[in-house]
Amino acid sequence: MTTIADERAPDWSSDEWQAQARSWVDEQLGNAGRRVTGPMEPRVRPWSLVWRVPTDDGPVWFKANNRGTAHEAVLIATLAGLTPERVLAPIGVDRERGWSLLPDGGESLRDVLGRDPDLAHWERALPGYAALQLATAPHAAELVALGVPDHRPEVLPELLAELLDDHESLRVGAEGGLAVATYERLRAELPAYAQRCRRLADIGIPATVQHDDLHDGNVFAGPAGYRYFDWGDASVAHPFGTLLVTLRSIRYATALSADDAGLARLRDGYLEAWTDRYDRRTLVEAADLAMNLGAVSRSLSWRRALDTADPARAEYAEAVPGWLAELFAATPLQPDH
Repeated sequence: MTTIADERAPDWSSDEWQAQARSWVDEQLGNAGRRVTGPMEPRVRPWSLVWRVPTDDGPVWFKANNRGTAHEAVLIATLAGLTPERVLAPIGVDRERGWSLLPDGGESLRDVLGRDPDLAHWERALPGYAALQLATAPHAAELVALGVPDHRPEVLPELLAELLDDHESLRVGAEGGLAVATYERLRAELPAYAQRCRRLADIGIPATVQHDDLHDGNVFAGPAGYRYFDWGDASVAHPFGTLLVTLRSIRYATALSADDAGLARLRDGYLEAWTDRYDRRTLVEAADLAMNLGAVSRSLSWRRALDTADPARAEYAEAVPGWLAELFAATPLQPDH
């Protein structure tokens, strides 16, 4: 049995597809003793369709992923089994079609920070995410077998080389794409990139699930604690690659400088979960390396998300070359050049 959606892209706007999806939602809700009470509110992006579904016991959320992000459905089902206190338990999951139905998660961390922009909220949220990663690490090979993308340090150099051959996605020399000089610089960087990947792998911190888009909009902050969602960009990778997006997003939201002690405190609070096995100096080195290498993972995630014929993909196409060019940028804890 396959676990990832059929390669043929569904037409989310067709009456046939919508009838099938609605029937599935009704079935899953019926199994949970609930029913739909009103019209569904859609949000469509090239990588997914989301319905907010009103029910007699509060709203739920249906999500259909495109073929490039279809692994999200099987991933959230697996995480719910491994770390049920860290994610929303799905009401239903169709692994073959890449569909999921989730309960409402309540307030996001972004909502909380809008009222109280204190880094202490992140100080409490990051250790829980680290615990999720540690609990999932023994199952990394299983996740790859289920179709979660493999971005482990050992394979990143090969993935970068393959990405550099994809001139169409990188839009080399075109407006909004990689400049030819930047492309040639990336080509020349391949040996050094591979060397940094080897060093990161040699440190020996086990690969695990890596969200790759962990910002305040993808964390629920409720009475039950912090729960992490929207796993469409996720991969099996070095855990510390998370810090690239997370710390960048915090800097963007707070206008903190790279050398602000608060950012280093967040990094160290996240790394604390690994201090029983590694000394702090080694962990900081690994975090720096993982952030330095992470632009490739982000570029690959965007390329998968835009693996669709939807014309709306053009609106986001610059993200693939844009993130790859970030390989030469400072990491969030380094002063900008």
